[in-house]
Amino acid sequence: MKININFSPSLVEELYFAGKNTVVIDVLRATTTIVEALKNGAKEVIPVSTFEFAQKASGSFFGGQTLLGGERNTKKIEGFNLGNSPLEYTKDVVNGKSIILFTTNGSKSIVKAKFSKNLFICSFINLHTVAKHTAQLGNDLEILCAGRNGGFSIEDSVCAGKLVAEILTHNSEAVLTDSAKAGLVLSKSYGKSLLKILKESEHGKILVANGFMDDVKYCAQVGIIDLLPVYSEGTIKIPASLSNGNV
Repeated sequence: MKININFSPSLVEELYFAGKNTVVIDVLRATTTIVEALKNGAKEVIPVSTFEFAQKASGSFFGGQTLLGGERNTKKIEGFNLGNSPLEYTKDVVNGKSIILFTTNGSKSIVKAKFSKNLFICSFINLHTVAKHTAQLGNDLEILCAGRNGGFSIEDSVCAGKLVAEILTHNSEAVLTDSAKAGLVLSKSYGKSLLKILKESEHGKILVANGFMDDVKYCAQVGIIDLLPVYSEGTIKIPASLSNGNV
């Protein structure tokens, strides 16, 4: 098993992921929000790469069973049902619903990796589950950090490094690329105080300034949800065989 980290989606093209096993990470906040929505009974999450496509896709669903969620520069988009705060996606709001999700970084990164053979959604809150499953697969793994506006983000990179470290506890013989080794070093250096690093990150500072401190606190928790969201044919769901609820 060989593990590689891509620290920004701008470094790779869509076809790079063709036939590969991939994990997408956007700690603040898209992948955290997706995990939370599915935990609370959402039927599926449909990530889209453009605002226009989100509007178009929502028009093809009927019966009030679809919600538009997402943000631009941390703020909920006008006309959308929900923003990108995981705390908004409560059971009474999302249970049984399909959610079309557009975000500045996360949803675009998931769509970019759409040609993967297996595509998993990861954040700190479900990191243990993703690590265990990918280690059991034993196949080469690409980790894609959504980053921020096409660049590097410390929170996604630390999460990727923690994922590598956790996989190594299950498969000590996994081979690491240079970028995976770098992620491991970052996680060891900054991973002891996740809330601190999230608050002090560029994106975290913006979220706190805009009143989303509770989101940052929630996103800093590790392994509190035992779910493995899987992207397939344009939608993210929890396969019935892998759905175990909370840890």
